[in-house]
Amino acid sequence: MKKDIILSGVGGQGILSIATVIGRAALAEGLQIKQAEVHGMSQRGGDVQSHLRISSSEIRSDLIPRGGADLIVSLEPMEALRYLPWLSAEGWVVTNTVPFVNIPNYPDEKALDAELHALPHVVLLDADALAREAASPRSANMALLGATAPLLDIAAERLEEGIRAIFARKGDAVVEANLAAFRAGYETAKKQTAR
Repeated sequence: MKKDIILSGVGGQGILSIATVIGRAALAEGLQIKQAEVHGMSQRGGDVQSHLRISSSEIRSDLIPRGGADLIVSLEPMEALRYLPWLSAEGWVVTNTVPFVNIPNYPDEKALDAELHALPHVVLLDADALAREAASPRSANMALLGATAPLLDIAAERLEEGIRAIFARKGDAVVEANLAAFRAGYETAKKQTAR
């Protein structure tokens, strides 16, 4: 088993929480992981990306070569497109469709949408709306993680254990809201990947 994942978004959206949950789940399944340092402007509002490599055998480098990513997981559509040069020919893009417009020359949203819809392997979801429906507007990252889960080759139960572990200190209500967002994202992705 091998999965090379690029996580991308904007500072403050919860990229590191996604990486932490996936990492915990991978370790619980006996897999090896390497994660590159988060690059970019990690303060709120700046571009953030991270490389996460998971394998059943030894991983030599923590950086994913161009054309080598199995997944690009993004909380922001423009950021998903920014990392397409790293995506393999059979790779998947899983992205939130809600833009985080933080620059004056943000690309035309219709053009972004058209480019995303033209990709051969893509899961598109309004992670923000799924999080609101789960009564946890700040859990869009967990909805996105749920949408990624069917493509990870890691048991969804392991990912849910990771969510429980990282949010436990915030109380049961926060844990349950994040699990609800995760499950909503999971169901959305299952419908889109079954085509």
